[in-house]
Amino acid sequence: MTKPKVLLTRRWPASVEAKLQQRYDVTLNETDTPLTAQQLQAALQQYDAVCPTVCDSLPAAVLTVENKRCKILGNFGVGYNHIDVVAAQQQGLIITNTPGVLTESTADIAMTLLLMSARRGAEGDRLVRSGQWTGWCPTQMMSSDVTGATLGLIGFGRIAQAMARKAHYGFGMKILYFKPSPAAPILTENLPAARCDSIEQLLSQTDFVSLHCPGGVETKHLINAQRLALMKPTAHLINTARGDVVDSVALIAALKARTIAGAGLDVYENEPQLDSGFLTLDNVSLLPHLGSATIATRTAMGEKVLANLEAFFTRQTLIDRVV
Repeated sequence: MTKPKVLLTRRWPASVEAKLQQRYDVTLNETDTPLTAQQLQAALQQYDAVCPTVCDSLPAAVLTVENKRCKILGNFGVGYNHIDVVAAQQQGLIITNTPGVLTESTADIAMTLLLMSARRGAEGDRLVRSGQWTGWCPTQMMSSDVTGATLGLIGFGRIAQAMARKAHYGFGMKILYFKPSPAAPILTENLPAARCDSIEQLLSQTDFVSLHCPGGVETKHLINAQRLALMKPTAHLINTARGDVVDSVALIAALKARTIAGAGLDVYENEPQLDSGFLTLDNVSLLPHLGSATIATRTAMGEKVLANLEAFFTRQTLIDRVV
């Protein structure tokens, strides 16, 4: 019996690639180089399943290629705003993702960025590496306290609640959150968190703001110049959600003017081509989209895709179908 043909657009953890090779006729991206639009179109014509990642842009122009063979996009990642969902639906393409397995690792990175921004960690690292550190003095690189401060979460799903738990029980932080629906179930038992009626209310009351909302048209530039102006001048913005949730130009302007104290970013608009303005600032900590980058988490993500493909090809109910 002929095995289904499957393409991985990037390299995956070796253990997952090996399992895929046992079950399917798999093509690996040996060079781990992002595919072009033309290569993605060809993949849709040549494979039964294509497994993209967040770095693969799949707009309507790619998805509507003629003579498609592909029936399922097994996305390696939770977010799928890099895929034109409407076009995929119109083309009869199924999309699956990998929720639930990267909660703790992404929350860890959010807390890492919060601490880096608050305590000027990246700036201090650069100072030491450059050879410009001249020794300890009482007023050097004074920074913000984290313990006992107020954390505001925009979005209140699994990752936000995991961060809230770490922040409250690890650092005694007060937790506020905003979610459009008033009925936001708290997944973590005994987690004291107060809901704000609006983003504006949250921004004006918090020392740290962490973004945990999905990307897409509805949340594009959710954090803009007007909302940044509502933050305290001592506050910090943390983004591990999606780059386009924040207006980069507005954030750079706020950081330059010191109308907010700092920012910690793991995601960017148009990544990896982030706005070069960030590179000149001392009060921003920058990470290369590391949210889920632990061995265990990335392996679990691959296993999720594998399970979804197995369900699809054996005509069972898909576990993580989004379209």
